Amino acid sequence: MGVAKSFRDLRVYQLARKAVTEVFEVTENFPPSEKYQLVDQIRRSSRATKALIAEGWARRRYKAAFISKIDEALGEATETQSWLDDALDRGYLASEQFESMDNEWSAVTSMLARMIDRASDFCKYSSDTDYRGIVNEEPLLADDSFLDDLDYSTR
Repeated sequence: MGVAKSFRDLRVYQLARKAVTEVFEVTENFPPSEKYQLVDQIRRSSRATKALIAEGWARRRYKAAFISKIDEALGEATETQSWLDDALDRGYLASEQFESMDNEWSAVTSMLARMIDRASDFCKYSSDTDYRGIVNEEPLLADDSFLDDLDYSTR
């Protein structure tokens, strides 16, 4: 497997995307009384997992920011598993369906934990310069020359 060029190339993103789709499909059959409780919560946490993977990818210039976002994704994926437990406990999911979905989310959490452990591998192609630590020693001077070109007749 080569170097990923996009977050969409990451196996963990692809698996999370598939798992999110399954969450949406199965929650269509949950009771209407759960629409604003369990359905909203499990959909939100599953979607957040996928979105945070993408956001972490975009922030890999800074290892700490990358780790933070992937760690948040890990938390959301684990939360999704907790909501799946509730769905099973209330009889909204068959045992086989639960096992399959829980296995997918376990794979996502394992991959995310490994990404955190190997963050340097994901961030090594990014800039080594941390621009947050660079201080401009000279004061900034405003250049008003652009004001000469403004048309004041419209004011």
